[in-house]
This record gives sequence, structure tokens and C-alpha cells, in this order.
Amino acid sequence: MADDNEEEADEPAVELGEGESVEGAPLARVASRLHWPIQKSEIERKEGDATVRTPDGPRELSDVLGDVDETYFESRQEFQRLVRDAVGTGPIPTADE
Repeated sequence: MADDNEEEADEPAVELGEGESVEGAPLARVASRLHWPIQKSEIERKEGDATVRTPDGPRELSDVLGDVDETYFESRQEFQRLVRDAVGTGPIPTADE
């Protein structure tokens, strides 16, 4: 039984495509570089020029934060939820789409 688990661990959890890479960083990656709680202005200062992936294509984080009414984020989860509420959720377009 342990051999089955070892074989599964060698396979990627998600099939990776072979097409063009997607522009921008995942929101979770940008959020992981910050410390919580944090003010919106501090996020803009530290990561505002970062490009994040959205369902509508890559956007600069400072532009996305302009669509978020909150000025202070208690946690990473709150930040990610509010940003996703502002940009939506769904598939991220690739260069092939």
C-alpha cells in the first residue's frame, strides 16, 4: 500500500500544459510576500507594480486595489477574498485563447 502512495506522489497533482506561459503572478504568490495585518497603502507601496493573473487577463495590483473598498486587511485570506470579489474568479486566459 505504501508503494501506491509513493507512485502517486511522483505524479503532478495538476496536468501542466505545454502552451505559452501565462503573464502575471498568481494572487496567492503576491500575498505570500506580505505580512498581515497590513494597510492597503502598504500593499501598494510594496507590491503595487506586481502583475497578477485575473479572469480578464493580467492586471497591475495597484489597479485591482483601486476596485477594493477596504483600506486595512486583517489576514491574507481576507485580502485574497476581497481582491477575488473585485476581479472575479474563473479560468485564467492563456496566450493561445
